[in-house]
Amino acid sequence: MTNPFEDNDASYYVLVNEEGQHSLWPVFIEVPLGWTIAHGQDARQSCLDFIERNWTDMRPKSLIAASNT
Repeated sequence: MTNPFEDNDASYYVLVNEEGQHSLWPVFIEVPLGWTIAHGQDARQSCLDFIERNWTDMRPKSLIAASNT
């Protein structure tokens, strides 16, 4: 059985939470509470490319805000 998060032939979403953290998510699994779809439905590599382009600071938004005060 293939790990659903590593199946290159599956379709995925990119999810984002309120802290700006991103997650690759298989489309057949319900989106968990607190997460929204930021990109998809798309191929795994396209979603990974989206994450790489858009999640440039791995720190949670609350930590970024605290660092700027």
